[in-house]
Amino acid sequence: MKIRFALGQPLRSLLAMALVPAALIASPLALANDKVVLLTSWYAQAEQGGFYQALADGLYEKEGLDVTIRMGGPQVNGMQLLLNKQADFIVNYDLQILKSVEQGLPVVAVAAPFQGDPQGLLTHADVSGLDALQNKQVLVSTSGQQTWWPWLKEKYQLKDSQARPYTFNLQPFLANANTTQQAYASSELFQALKAGEKANFFPFCRRRLPALRLDPGHSPGCDRSTSGSGPALCSRLDGGLEALPRQPERQPPDQGRQPEHER
Repeated sequence: MKIRFALGQPLRSLLAMALVPAALIASPLALANDKVVLLTSWYAQAEQGGFYQALADGLYEKEGLDVTIRMGGPQVNGMQLLLNKQADFIVNYDLQILKSVEQGLPVVAVAAPFQGDPQGLLTHADVSGLDALQNKQVLVSTSGQQTWWPWLKEKYQLKDSQARPYTFNLQPFLANANTTQQAYASSELFQALKAGEKANFFPFCRRRLPALRLDPGHSPGCDRSTSGSGPALCSRLDGGLEALPRQPERQPPDQGRQPEHER
């Protein structure tokens, strides 16, 4: 499937808080946790487990946050919902956030929970590297057309005519030996191997996809109105994730030969 964070509306005015009568500060209402809506990029899955675990363990609550996690999906436009104040944080890709900033949209990346992006290209066993795709079809999602596909196309001299829509269904890949597709190491690769396919997987982060070196994986983000009025809110959400037990640093599996010029 196809992990970034982005923020939406200001959740609390610091000026308004300063004007609250002192008698109310000690009241239950004044001590209520700040409500936060976090929109993920996909249905609940392993890559987003940390967000759900932090909620289950009460780590957000310890930071004074009342977090509601809403699932994304293939028909959910997270950036649009963020800008329309329907979510306070969204999980999004680094390149999408950079593209939004380039277009003048008021969004900010606030965290990068992954050590590296698990996204890459899933191929059949005959493909030995990303430099061997000239005669292959490449299944690309709508978001991929604006993020990793321009980089892949330029780096390996591919053509737009090779790109086909990716509908988050593995069957076209399994049915056509001439097809490759975008994938996650923890999702589509696992499904392909489970189906008995001898597949190779080439993670983009090993091939120097530019933005991924700056802001790996799926990054939490928000719009500037939220980050500008309440920077502590971002820190508290991030603090909930930081409290989770740390996992040993691992790189996504890289199957198949890696050409000398890519090492």
